[in-house]
Amino acid sequence: MTQVEFNHQVNTHYQPLRGYAMKLTQDHEDANDLVQETMLKAFRNRDKFEDGTNLKGWLYTIMKNIFINNYRRMVKGSVVTDDTENQIYINNAAHSVRNDGEGRMIMKEVNNAIGLLSDNLRTPFMMSFEGYKYEEIARHLAVPLGTVKIRIHVARQKLKKQLSPYGTEAGYSIHS
Repeated sequence: MTQVEFNHQVNTHYQPLRGYAMKLTQDHEDANDLVQETMLKAFRNRDKFEDGTNLKGWLYTIMKNIFINNYRRMVKGSVVTDDTENQIYINNAAHSVRNDGEGRMIMKEVNNAIGLLSDNLRTPFMMSFEGYKYEEIARHLAVPLGTVKIRIHVARQKLKKQLSPYGTEAGYSIHS
């Protein structure tokens, strides 16, 4: 693939990348910055892209990695120090106590909701969650690819509906 073809192919993924960036950042300006950074990194690393592989997946992976690295950098840089004699680190995890009760309760609800799915929905959903590609799931279950996609979609919709109170508490709506 020539440089011009590569540039054109990358540019065709701008809008889907922007949507993914919005889901990650929840902010228009941050999403624009993330897309711009992703495109720049893709163009700079064109030589690392192998022809015949999934360009969209490659771009999404670049974006996800940039987002994670930026997040880690932000968290690392947000430690607040007190200039008193003892230099107390306010955000130091070694000196803090964490209450995992609410998180455990929510995870229990998520696991219960997944457990309520029928086997034909739960199995492809969990395989997808564990990182299997749709084609691999279809081969493993000996069902058509479209069936796998529909089952995973239906499972997500059921879980979204059942777990919507938790999303509403966190400021998300079932329609977003």
